[in-house]
Amino acid sequence: MIRWRRKMRLARDIMNKVTMQEIADALGISRVTVWKVFHNYENVSAAIRSSVWDKAIELGYVKGGPEANLAKQERERNVSAIVARPNSAAFSMKIIHSLARELNLYNINLMYTYMPSSYSDKYKMPQMLYNNMVQGAVVLNIYDKKLTEGINRLNLPKVFVDVTQQINPRNLSGDLVLLEGQDTMCQITESLVSRGITKIGFIGDIRHARTNHDRYEGFCQCMREHGLPVEEKYCLTRTNEIFFCEEEIGHFLDGLETLPEAFVCASDSIAHCLQLYFSRHRERVPEGIVVTGYDDSDEFTDVSGLLTTASVKTELLGKRIAMQIIYRMERGDAPYETIYVKPSVIERNSILCG
Repeated sequence: MIRWRRKMRLARDIMNKVTMQEIADALGISRVTVWKVFHNYENVSAAIRSSVWDKAIELGYVKGGPEANLAKQERERNVSAIVARPNSAAFSMKIIHSLARELNLYNINLMYTYMPSSYSDKYKMPQMLYNNMVQGAVVLNIYDKKLTEGINRLNLPKVFVDVTQQINPRNLSGDLVLLEGQDTMCQITESLVSRGITKIGFIGDIRHARTNHDRYEGFCQCMREHGLPVEEKYCLTRTNEIFFCEEEIGHFLDGLETLPEAFVCASDSIAHCLQLYFSRHRERVPEGIVVTGYDDSDEFTDVSGLLTTASVKTELLGKRIAMQIIYRMERGDAPYETIYVKPSVIERNSILCG
Protein backbone atom coordinates (compact mmCIF):
# COMPACT_ATOMS: atom_id res chain seq x y z
CA MET A 1 0.00 0.00 0.00
CA ILE A 2 2.81 2.42 0.91
CA ARG A 3 4.62 1.68 -2.40
CA TRP A 4 1.40 2.27 -4.33
CA ARG A 5 0.85 5.66 -2.66
CA ARG A 6 4.43 6.70 -3.46
CA LYS A 7 3.93 5.76 -7.12
CA MET A 8 0.66 7.71 -7.28
CA ARG A 9 2.30 10.78 -5.71
CA LEU A 10 5.22 10.55 -8.15
CA ALA A 11 2.81 10.26 -11.11
CA ARG A 12 0.82 13.26 -9.90
CA ASP A 13 4.01 15.32 -9.52
CA ILE A 14 5.02 14.41 -13.08
CA MET A 15 1.56 15.31 -14.46
CA ASN A 16 1.57 18.66 -12.57
CA LYS A 17 5.14 19.62 -13.41
CA VAL A 18 5.18 23.08 -14.96
CA THR A 19 7.37 23.58 -17.98
CA MET A 20 9.08 26.69 -19.37
CA GLN A 21 6.84 26.35 -22.42
CA GLU A 22 3.73 26.65 -20.24
CA ILE A 23 5.13 29.81 -18.64
CA ALA A 24 5.92 31.18 -22.10
CA ASP A 25 2.42 30.36 -23.38
CA ALA A 26 0.80 32.00 -20.35
CA LEU A 27 2.71 35.22 -21.04
CA GLY A 28 2.58 35.10 -24.82
CA ILE A 29 6.36 35.04 -25.21
CA SER A 30 8.86 32.50 -26.52
CA ARG A 31 10.30 29.64 -24.51
CA VAL A 32 13.78 30.98 -25.34
CA THR A 33 12.96 34.23 -23.56
CA VAL A 34 11.88 32.31 -20.44
CA TRP A 35 15.07 30.27 -20.63
CA LYS A 36 17.16 33.48 -20.85
CA VAL A 37 15.46 34.88 -17.75
CA PHE A 38 16.15 31.74 -15.72
CA HIS A 39 19.80 31.81 -16.83
CA ASN A 40 20.16 35.54 -16.09
CA TYR A 41 20.87 36.72 -19.62
CA GLU A 42 21.09 40.54 -19.74
CA ASN A 43 19.32 41.17 -23.07
CA VAL A 44 15.83 40.79 -21.58
CA SER A 45 13.86 43.83 -20.41
CA ALA A 46 13.26 44.40 -16.71
CA ALA A 47 9.48 44.22 -17.21
CA ILE A 48 9.59 40.83 -18.97
CA ARG A 49 12.13 39.48 -16.48
CA SER A 50 9.85 40.39 -13.59
CA SER A 51 6.72 38.98 -15.25
CA VAL A 52 8.45 35.65 -15.98
CA TRP A 53 9.49 35.16 -12.36
CA ASP A 54 6.04 36.18 -11.11
CA LYS A 55 4.33 33.70 -13.44
CA ALA A 56 6.82 30.96 -12.54
CA ILE A 57 6.01 31.34 -8.84
CA GLU A 58 2.28 31.57 -9.56
CA LEU A 59 2.25 28.34 -11.61
CA GLY A 60 4.47 26.48 -9.17
CA TYR A 61 7.56 26.26 -11.35
CA VAL A 62 9.35 28.00 -8.49
CA LYS A 63 8.05 26.74 -5.15
CA GLY A 64 7.97 28.62 -1.84
CA GLY A 65 10.88 28.79 0.57
CA PRO A 66 14.50 28.96 -0.60
CA GLU A 67 13.65 28.65 -4.31
CA ALA A 68 11.24 31.57 -4.12
CA ASN A 69 13.82 33.64 -2.26
CA LEU A 70 16.35 32.77 -4.95
CA ALA A 71 13.88 33.90 -7.60
CA LYS A 72 13.42 37.20 -5.80
CA GLN A 73 17.19 37.66 -5.63
CA GLU A 74 17.47 36.94 -9.34
CA ARG A 75 14.80 39.51 -10.15
CA GLU A 76 16.24 42.23 -7.93
CA ARG A 77 19.30 44.11 -9.06
CA ASN A 78 21.48 46.81 -7.53
CA VAL A 79 22.81 50.00 -9.06
CA SER A 80 25.47 52.09 -7.38
CA ALA A 81 25.18 55.89 -7.32
CA ILE A 82 28.84 56.91 -7.27
CA VAL A 83 28.94 60.45 -5.88
CA ALA A 84 31.34 62.98 -4.38
CA ARG A 85 30.58 66.19 -2.51
CA PRO A 86 28.24 68.11 -4.79
CA ASN A 87 28.50 71.83 -5.44
CA SER A 88 24.78 72.16 -4.83
CA ALA A 89 23.70 69.33 -2.53
CA ALA A 90 19.96 69.97 -2.78
CA PHE A 91 20.01 70.06 -6.59
CA SER A 92 21.94 66.79 -6.85
CA MET A 93 19.92 65.00 -4.19
CA LYS A 94 16.67 65.79 -6.01
CA ILE A 95 18.07 64.04 -9.08
CA ILE A 96 19.26 61.07 -7.03
CA HIS A 97 15.93 60.68 -5.21
CA SER A 98 14.06 60.68 -8.52
CA LEU A 99 16.57 58.15 -9.89
CA ALA A 100 16.01 55.87 -6.88
CA ARG A 101 12.22 56.04 -7.13
CA GLU A 102 12.25 55.20 -10.83
CA LEU A 103 14.68 52.28 -10.44
CA ASN A 104 12.54 50.88 -7.64
CA LEU A 105 9.67 50.44 -10.11
CA TYR A 106 11.88 47.89 -11.89
CA ASN A 107 12.98 46.05 -8.73
CA ILE A 108 16.36 47.76 -8.87
CA ASN A 109 17.87 49.07 -5.63
CA LEU A 110 20.00 52.22 -5.61
CA MET A 111 23.04 51.97 -3.36
CA TYR A 112 25.25 54.94 -2.49
CA THR A 113 29.00 54.78 -3.04
CA TYR A 114 30.73 57.90 -1.76
CA MET A 115 34.11 58.99 -3.11
CA PRO A 116 36.39 61.90 -2.22
CA SER A 117 36.35 65.07 -4.32
CA SER A 118 39.96 64.53 -5.37
CA TYR A 119 42.22 61.53 -5.86
CA SER A 120 45.01 60.48 -3.53
CA ASP A 121 47.47 57.58 -3.81
CA LYS A 122 46.04 56.07 -0.62
CA TYR A 123 42.50 55.88 -1.99
CA LYS A 124 41.10 52.49 -3.04
CA MET A 125 37.88 51.83 -4.91
CA PRO A 126 35.15 50.28 -2.72
CA GLN A 127 35.02 46.49 -2.96
CA MET A 128 31.28 46.54 -3.67
CA LEU A 129 32.14 47.79 -7.17
CA TYR A 130 34.14 44.61 -7.83
CA ASN A 131 32.35 41.75 -6.03
CA ASN A 132 29.18 41.55 -8.16
CA MET A 133 27.13 43.29 -5.48
CA VAL A 134 26.03 45.87 -8.04
CA GLN A 135 25.05 45.34 -11.65
CA GLY A 136 25.46 48.92 -12.85
CA ALA A 137 26.67 52.38 -11.82
CA VAL A 138 25.49 55.97 -12.24
CA VAL A 139 28.33 58.46 -11.75
CA LEU A 140 27.47 61.96 -10.48
CA ASN A 141 29.58 64.90 -9.26
CA ILE A 142 32.88 63.16 -9.95
CA TYR A 143 35.11 65.77 -11.59
CA ASP A 144 38.56 64.49 -10.71
CA LYS A 145 40.37 63.06 -13.74
CA LYS A 146 42.09 60.15 -11.96
CA LEU A 147 38.96 59.13 -10.06
CA THR A 148 36.97 59.20 -13.30
CA GLU A 149 39.58 57.08 -15.04
CA GLY A 150 39.42 54.53 -12.20
CA ILE A 151 35.64 54.33 -12.43
CA ASN A 152 35.89 54.07 -16.19
CA ARG A 153 37.95 50.89 -15.85
CA LEU A 154 35.29 49.13 -13.79
CA ASN A 155 33.71 46.16 -15.53
CA LEU A 156 30.18 47.47 -14.99
CA PRO A 157 27.49 49.05 -17.16
CA LYS A 158 27.90 52.78 -16.47
CA VAL A 159 26.12 56.08 -17.05
CA PHE A 160 28.11 59.24 -16.40
CA VAL A 161 26.14 62.38 -15.56
CA ASP A 162 28.52 65.11 -16.73
CA VAL A 163 32.28 64.59 -16.63
CA THR A 164 35.40 66.67 -16.20
CA GLN A 165 36.52 68.59 -19.29
CA GLN A 166 39.86 66.77 -18.98
CA ILE A 167 38.21 63.50 -20.05
CA ASN A 168 37.43 62.92 -23.72
CA PRO A 169 33.90 61.44 -23.96
CA ARG A 170 35.16 59.10 -26.70
CA ASN A 171 37.24 57.30 -24.05
CA LEU A 172 34.33 56.61 -21.70
CA SER A 173 33.22 52.99 -21.31
CA GLY A 174 29.65 54.04 -20.67
CA ASP A 175 26.95 56.50 -21.66
CA LEU A 176 27.19 60.23 -20.97
CA VAL A 177 24.20 62.39 -19.96
CA LEU A 178 24.73 66.15 -20.22
CA LEU A 179 22.57 69.16 -19.53
CA GLU A 180 22.68 71.13 -22.77
CA GLY A 181 24.72 74.26 -22.20
CA GLN A 182 25.88 76.00 -25.35
CA ASP A 183 22.56 76.91 -26.97
CA THR A 184 20.93 77.51 -23.59
CA MET A 185 23.63 79.91 -22.38
CA CYS A 186 23.68 81.65 -25.74
CA GLN A 187 19.96 82.29 -25.26
CA ILE A 188 20.52 83.58 -21.71
CA THR A 189 23.26 85.95 -22.90
CA GLU A 190 21.02 87.07 -25.75
CA SER A 191 18.40 88.11 -23.19
CA LEU A 192 20.96 90.57 -21.77
CA VAL A 193 22.16 91.94 -25.09
CA SER A 194 18.56 92.54 -26.17
CA ARG A 195 18.25 94.86 -23.15
CA GLY A 196 21.19 96.93 -24.36
CA ILE A 197 23.68 95.35 -21.96
CA THR A 198 26.99 94.89 -23.79
CA LYS A 199 29.74 94.77 -21.15
CA ILE A 200 29.28 91.27 -19.73
CA GLY A 201 31.50 88.96 -17.67
CA PHE A 202 31.37 85.19 -17.13
CA ILE A 203 32.06 83.13 -13.99
CA GLY A 204 32.40 79.34 -14.07
CA ASP A 205 35.34 76.92 -14.06
CA ILE A 206 35.45 75.58 -17.60
CA ARG A 207 37.87 72.80 -16.57
CA HIS A 208 35.67 71.62 -13.73
CA ALA A 209 32.85 70.17 -15.84
CA ARG A 210 32.13 69.68 -19.50
CA THR A 211 28.76 71.37 -19.00
CA ASN A 212 30.52 74.50 -17.66
CA HIS A 213 32.75 74.56 -20.72
CA ASP A 214 29.71 74.29 -22.98
CA ARG A 215 28.03 77.16 -21.13
CA TYR A 216 31.09 79.35 -21.59
CA GLU A 217 31.14 78.49 -25.30
CA GLY A 218 27.50 79.57 -25.53
CA PHE A 219 28.31 82.87 -23.82
CA CYS A 220 31.21 83.52 -26.22
CA GLN A 221 29.12 82.51 -29.23
CA CYS A 222 26.43 85.08 -28.44
CA MET A 223 29.01 87.82 -27.87
CA ARG A 224 30.67 87.03 -31.22
CA GLU A 225 27.35 87.00 -33.05
CA HIS A 226 26.72 90.55 -31.82
CA GLY A 227 30.25 91.76 -32.48
CA LEU A 228 30.91 92.23 -28.77
CA PRO A 229 34.30 91.54 -27.16
CA VAL A 230 34.74 88.90 -24.49
CA GLU A 231 36.87 90.83 -22.03
CA GLU A 232 39.05 88.36 -20.17
CA LYS A 233 39.45 90.65 -17.16
CA TYR A 234 35.73 90.21 -16.47
CA CYS A 235 35.82 86.41 -16.81
CA LEU A 236 36.75 83.98 -14.05
CA THR A 237 37.09 80.58 -15.72
CA ARG A 238 39.81 78.91 -13.63
CA THR A 239 39.99 77.84 -10.01
CA ASN A 240 42.55 76.00 -7.91
CA GLU A 241 39.73 74.20 -6.10
CA ILE A 242 37.29 71.65 -7.45
CA PHE A 243 34.41 74.05 -6.79
CA PHE A 244 34.27 77.83 -6.75
CA CYS A 245 33.90 79.22 -3.27
CA GLU A 246 32.65 82.56 -2.04
CA GLU A 247 36.14 83.57 -0.91
CA GLU A 248 37.69 82.98 -4.32
CA ILE A 249 34.94 84.87 -6.16
CA GLY A 250 35.28 87.72 -3.66
CA HIS A 251 39.02 87.89 -4.30
CA PHE A 252 38.39 88.08 -8.06
CA LEU A 253 35.82 90.87 -7.70
CA ASP A 254 38.08 92.81 -5.32
CA GLY A 255 40.70 92.83 -8.06
CA LEU A 256 38.44 94.52 -10.60
CA GLU A 257 38.85 98.30 -10.72
CA THR A 258 35.61 98.57 -12.67
CA LEU A 259 32.72 96.15 -12.98
CA PRO A 260 30.85 95.00 -16.08
CA GLU A 261 27.16 95.71 -16.46
CA ALA A 262 26.28 92.05 -15.92
CA PHE A 263 27.69 88.64 -15.04
CA VAL A 264 26.62 85.41 -16.71
CA CYS A 265 27.13 82.62 -14.15
CA ALA A 266 27.53 78.91 -14.87
CA SER A 267 25.18 78.06 -12.00
CA ASP A 268 22.75 79.57 -9.52
CA SER A 269 25.20 78.73 -6.72
CA ILE A 270 27.78 81.06 -8.29
CA ALA A 271 25.12 83.76 -8.65
CA HIS A 272 24.39 83.25 -4.96
CA CYS A 273 28.07 83.95 -4.14
CA LEU A 274 27.88 87.16 -6.18
CA GLN A 275 24.79 88.25 -4.29
CA LEU A 276 26.55 87.66 -0.98
CA TYR A 277 29.54 89.71 -2.12
CA PHE A 278 27.57 92.65 -3.47
CA SER A 279 25.25 92.72 -0.46
CA ARG A 280 28.39 93.52 1.58
CA HIS A 281 29.75 95.96 -1.00
CA ARG A 282 26.69 97.89 -2.09
CA GLU A 283 28.83 100.94 -2.76
CA ARG A 284 30.19 99.17 -5.83
CA VAL A 285 26.74 98.66 -7.35
CA PRO A 286 24.57 101.53 -6.10
CA GLU A 287 22.03 100.88 -8.86
CA GLY A 288 22.37 97.11 -8.71
CA ILE A 289 23.99 94.70 -11.11
CA VAL A 290 22.46 92.17 -13.50
CA VAL A 291 23.34 88.53 -12.79
CA THR A 292 22.07 85.37 -14.52
CA GLY A 293 22.30 81.75 -13.43
CA TYR A 294 21.69 78.16 -14.53
CA ASP A 295 19.61 75.46 -12.73
CA ASP A 296 16.67 77.51 -11.37
CA SER A 297 17.42 76.02 -7.97
CA ASP A 298 15.30 76.96 -4.96
CA GLU A 299 18.20 76.13 -2.65
CA PHE A 300 19.52 79.71 -2.60
CA THR A 301 16.67 81.82 -1.31
CA ASP A 302 18.46 85.15 -1.85
CA VAL A 303 18.43 84.68 -5.63
CA SER A 304 15.63 82.13 -6.13
CA GLY A 305 12.92 83.48 -8.43
CA LEU A 306 14.98 86.58 -9.31
CA LEU A 307 17.40 85.35 -11.96
CA THR A 308 17.19 84.73 -15.66
CA THR A 309 18.23 81.10 -15.58
CA ALA A 310 17.86 77.64 -17.12
CA SER A 311 15.10 75.58 -15.52
CA VAL A 312 16.26 72.01 -14.96
CA LYS A 313 13.44 69.55 -14.19
CA THR A 314 15.35 67.42 -11.69
CA GLU A 315 12.60 64.81 -11.30
CA LEU A 316 12.41 64.17 -15.04
CA LEU A 317 16.19 64.18 -15.32
CA GLY A 318 16.43 61.50 -12.63
CA LYS A 319 13.90 59.36 -14.50
CA ARG A 320 15.81 59.79 -17.76
CA ILE A 321 19.04 58.67 -16.12
CA ALA A 322 17.25 55.64 -14.66
CA MET A 323 16.00 54.64 -18.10
CA GLN A 324 19.52 54.93 -19.49
CA ILE A 325 21.21 52.72 -16.89
CA ILE A 326 18.46 50.10 -17.30
CA TYR A 327 19.01 50.17 -21.06
CA ARG A 328 22.78 49.91 -20.62
CA MET A 329 22.47 46.93 -18.23
CA GLU A 330 20.19 45.10 -20.66
CA ARG A 331 21.96 46.12 -23.87
CA GLY A 332 25.59 45.98 -22.86
CA ASP A 333 26.73 45.50 -26.45
CA ALA A 334 24.90 48.58 -27.78
CA PRO A 335 27.02 51.57 -28.89
CA TYR A 336 27.66 54.10 -26.17
CA GLU A 337 25.54 57.25 -26.28
CA THR A 338 25.98 60.93 -25.45
CA ILE A 339 22.60 62.36 -24.45
CA TYR A 340 21.82 66.06 -24.16
CA VAL A 341 18.89 67.13 -21.97
CA LYS A 342 17.86 70.69 -22.85
CA PRO A 343 16.40 72.89 -20.09
CA SER A 344 14.06 75.80 -20.73
CA VAL A 345 15.17 79.40 -20.23
CA ILE A 346 13.22 81.55 -17.77
CA GLU A 347 13.76 85.28 -18.27
CA ARG A 348 13.54 87.57 -15.23
CA ASN A 349 14.76 91.04 -14.27
CA SER A 350 17.96 89.61 -12.71
CA ILE A 351 18.98 92.87 -11.01
CA LEU A 352 20.58 92.08 -7.67
CA CYS A 353 21.54 94.33 -4.77
CA GLY A 354 19.62 97.27 -6.24
